[in-house]
Amino acid sequence: MGFQDTPEEWPVTAAVTPFRGNKTSVRTDDVEMPDGTVVRRDYQVHPGSVAVLALDDEDRVLVLRQYRHPVRHKLWEIPAGLLDVPGENPLHAAQRELYEEAYVKAEDWRVLTDIYTTPGGCDEAVRIFLARNISEADGERFEVSEEEADMEVARVPLQDLVRGVLAGDLHNSCLVVGVLALAAARAGDGTDALRPAEAPWPARPFEA
Repeated sequence: MGFQDTPEEWPVTAAVTPFRGNKTSVRTDDVEMPDGTVVRRDYQVHPGSVAVLALDDEDRVLVLRQYRHPVRHKLWEIPAGLLDVPGENPLHAAQRELYEEAYVKAEDWRVLTDIYTTPGGCDEAVRIFLARNISEADGERFEVSEEEADMEVARVPLQDLVRGVLAGDLHNSCLVVGVLALAAARAGDGTDALRPAEAPWPARPFEA
């Protein structure tokens, strides 16, 4: 199209990692600006994530309600999780998260969209999938713990979620982006024009 984000990397003259957590860390870079000055930038280093907008035959989206301590809210979300293994295939990770969080499998997968959640302070990249032809998964249910032990599961009509987003009632970034992207796809070229599930993802390269 000629109108797209482009990769670019300005020189880093020094870098330290003052904090390392279980899954993420905080990094401080001294970055050289185009005019030659050097400024300090702190940001969270993140392995990346996947999220799944799972749609049933009644045009309802599978959503989860989970407590999120940093924002002191219970948020309605779509199934999502970290890319735990470097280079992990995001489709496989998305299928795992849909199974673990909702005990659901899907026959049809497409890439809905790719986003950077907070590029001013975190390098997290998220691939959001559209999953259709869903049904109950096979095998044993995944044993949940901590916040997930209190999680609620529901199926909500897509248009109700769109209205909730625009009314300011729903705030989770993956849910907001996912439902609006699906509505936009339907109003545009249709969901069959979405990228295949194994489409390249430069932000988090993987092996098919």
